[in-house]
Amino acid sequence: MDANARIEAALEAAMGLATGPGSPQGLADAMRYAVFPGGHRIRPRLCLAVASAHGTPNAQLVDTALASLELLHCASLVHDDMPCFDDAPMRRGKPSVHAAFGEPLALMCGDALIVLAFQVLARSAAVAPVRSAQLLAIVSDAVGAPNGIVAGQAWECEPSVPLEDYQRAKTGVLFRAASLAGAAAAGAHNEAWGVLGEVIGSAYQIADDLMDCVGDPELIGKPVGQDDRLDRPSAVRELGIKGASRRLRENIDAAVAAVPDCPGKAGLRRMIGKEAERLLSSALSARRAA
Repeated sequence: MDANARIEAALEAAMGLATGPGSPQGLADAMRYAVFPGGHRIRPRLCLAVASAHGTPNAQLVDTALASLELLHCASLVHDDMPCFDDAPMRRGKPSVHAAFGEPLALMCGDALIVLAFQVLARSAAVAPVRSAQLLAIVSDAVGAPNGIVAGQAWECEPSVPLEDYQRAKTGVLFRAASLAGAAAAGAHNEAWGVLGEVIGSAYQIADDLMDCVGDPELIGKPVGQDDRLDRPSAVRELGIKGASRRLRENIDAAVAAVPDCPGKAGLRRMIGKEAERLLSSALSARRAA
């Protein structure tokens, strides 16, 4: 089974825990709508790639980790799009969850996806208790205060925010968790993997800032110009388009160099380099079109 098929299968299995018989149909439909079809599934792909670079780790534990991370990412998008935050009408090329199902169901959908991520993690505890405990700590730290994605959203309610703190909590923390979780699932927990995730997350946030500034909403599947409209910090607003593009290249180079020693180091570096080329191409294409 290739990586994409494995990720989708893990998400389908996770969704079955929450959308089976007895679930309110509207909530079940909204949850599936929020998760399928997905975007590039970058976070679970990173988690799987790091785990695979260590050989043949426990497959169930890896699938648990990657599914929980993607569920949390999808939950954050649902909440981020709501009228109290970005009020975005589109996501992934289709109406956002609140636009399709209404605000009450969107709120409950995002909440249910967060809880589902931990339901999935809880069911792995008997498989490998020590590794499961590490995964639980990694994932929970990536969600709440003081530095998780909830804190990242909360920074938007502050009168001012340092760009680095905002982007680390809003985006970087889940990439950090994906890299750390992949290593932990393979029995190779090491903070150096968190550094790799942080650098990759920074690159993705800078690319997102560039595409928000000069991208085509039809191509990227969501509104653009949100950072200016909502007066949000961004790499483009702080560094300009040229400066942000230069920072993106620097982060991509740093990500390839940051891969810690492991049996599959060469292959993992190739994978990161290939994904970086796609990311850079998307960002620069948007810039050229401006």
